Amino acid sequence: MNDAEATEGRYIYCVASCGEELVLGDVGIENARVYAIPHNDIAAIVHACPAKPYESKDEGRVKRWVFAHNYVIDKATKRFGTVLPFSFDVIVKGGDDTVKNWLSGIYQKLKGELERLKGKSEYTVQIFCDAPLLARKIEKGDPEIGKLAEEIKGAQRGKAHLLERKLEKMVRDAVDTELRDYSKKFRERIEKHLEEAREEKSRFVPEKFKDKRLVLGLSCLVREEEVEKLGEVLKRINELDGFSVRFTGPWAPFSFVRLTK
Repeated sequence: MNDAEATEGRYIYCVASCGEELVLGDVGIENARVYAIPHNDIAAIVHACPAKPYESKDEGRVKRWVFAHNYVIDKATKRFGTVLPFSFDVIVKGGDDTVKNWLSGIYQKLKGELERLKGKSEYTVQIFCDAPLLARKIEKGDPEIGKLAEEIKGAQRGKAHLLERKLEKMVRDAVDTELRDYSKKFRERIEKHLEEAREEKSRFVPEKFKDKRLVLGLSCLVREEEVEKLGEVLKRINELDGFSVRFTGPWAPFSFVRLTK
């Protein structure tokens, strides 16, 4: 590697099924020119950049970078079909030849992943519950809880306080048990239409769901022909009293690419 190659880099957006050199346009980060570097019948979708990370203390600028990164991946998906998306700020040190050598070195693995993920996309499923509503239903329907509630009404203040704490714990535990059962049932229904699923606890929760409790959060790998069926299952869950569903996608299969082993 010469001095020029030591300071230049190639920002990797994704790997796609593409066997030719072509330009996608000035659509990359900071309007960088995005193009394909092919090897056989696959290509890395890249832009040329210095061999150093994208860093900024300006949060708005970083968000624009990430948006541009995802935009290029979406554009590549529309043009080439399923791609192998890379996370933000993956930079190979060197020029086009370096990228070609990298593609050549792991060609079989990249090609295998493109074939495995062909016709599949990633979706996010989040199911929320109105926990206070569920608690009220449990209080009305559980004889033991109802009996304790009646006992509190006739108890002295000190004893009533202790019984109230006991009642709160009973209701809380009953809600937790119900939600675990719902989570298991919902997942069983959903997984019939999935290739793979990964449970996600830390996904972004929109403001409209902030007052609700997350029952189940999944990153889902779904075949094109199963998306409508999955949507019907989620629609029925969404119609259940006290439950709300957030279903987003399709995305490139970020959570399901296997290149490390």
